[in-house]
Order: sequence, then structure tokens, then C-alpha cells
Amino acid sequence: MNILYSFPRVSWDNLRHDFSAGLVVFLISLPLCIGIGFASGAPIVSGLISGIVGGIVISLISKSPLSVSGPAAGLTVIVFDSIKTLGNFND
Repeated sequence: MNILYSFPRVSWDNLRHDFSAGLVVFLISLPLCIGIGFASGAPIVSGLISGIVGGIVISLISKSPLSVSGPAAGLTVIVFDSIKTLGNFND
């Protein structure tokens, strides 16, 4: 399977709109990633890293041109309990 067939046709107009949409999504999800990292007891940077890596991974493996990914606030309790049980990164 050739990976180039899965990409839509790229034009400057599409790129301009995709960049502005990506910037808006980034600015909206940034405080959410920081808040979830802080609320779960992990370092704040880990919330940012998980948001960035999750966005990149989903955009690479998704076949939909309209995929939306982001942090799930419902997992905060599970991550907090896991860090409390297993220990944090600084120990």
C-alpha cells in the first residue's frame, strides 16, 4: 500500500485553513493538557507531552481527514491512582 494515496490533495488554501484550525485546537487543548497533568499528580510537562504525542500518533494512524484527539479528563482519577500506587517519576 502506497502511503501517498491516503493523503488528500494539498493546496495552499487547504494548508492555510488547516494551519489556522490546528493552531486553534492547540490553544484550546493546551490548558486542558496542563490541568490533567497537574490533577493526576504527574509533572505538568507530562500532560503536555502526552497531548502532543497523542495528537501526532492519531493523525498518523487515522484514515479520516477529520480526526479529533485530545486528553480525556475522565482518566485523571485512574492516572492519579496509578501514580499513587506505583510511585512517581521522581522517586
